Amino acid sequence: MEWRILALLPAYLEREGSSLVYMAQQLIAACEDPLSGTYLYKYAELSTVLERSEREGKKTLLLGVTFALLDLAEQFPQPLEHTVIMETGGMKGRRPEIVREELHAVLKNAFQVDKIHSEYGMTELLSQAWSTGDGIYRCPPWMRVSVRDVNDPFSPVPEERTGGINVIDLANIASCPFIATQDLGRCYANGSFEVLGRFDHSDVRGCNLLV
Repeated sequence: MEWRILALLPAYLEREGSSLVYMAQQLIAACEDPLSGTYLYKYAELSTVLERSEREGKKTLLLGVTFALLDLAEQFPQPLEHTVIMETGGMKGRRPEIVREELHAVLKNAFQVDKIHSEYGMTELLSQAWSTGDGIYRCPPWMRVSVRDVNDPFSPVPEERTGGINVIDLANIASCPFIATQDLGRCYANGSFEVLGRFDHSDVRGCNLLV
């Protein structure tokens, strides 16, 4: 594999059984790059590797949880011409929640990139939707997203109107495949969707915060 994979996933690395850490470790093993790896709070070390990747012109994927990417952006801002930044969401109680558009603006400014890639998933789902920029997510064929009225959960919302996000994930064959989330979003005619934020006063979510 021609990519270097750098995973900044401290909240997940501190706990066992994370599917996101497993995915990152599989990608790291597949690329067979000696500088690829997972990081806890080693921001300085990670910044040094990023600088080397830029000097080498090495295609690099920086996969990170939201609060850690913001920490890196504040402490070690630098232009990343050859690096794709992918945030996986989640403040994990470390920072105040902000809307994704604001988050991406901060990261784009700190790292001088045009787009921030993103993952949309949650502990209740086996599947994820992915965005290659502009905050537009696309699902795998066995996953569907729709939007409901915020005041009437049985009323669907027309395309391009804001409402609560519902997810059908057929990969959840041994559990509940229908999830009514507390996320706000919009759906589009081609099956893609946006995530705009959270319902007011909704619970903090995340596989390490549920207990």
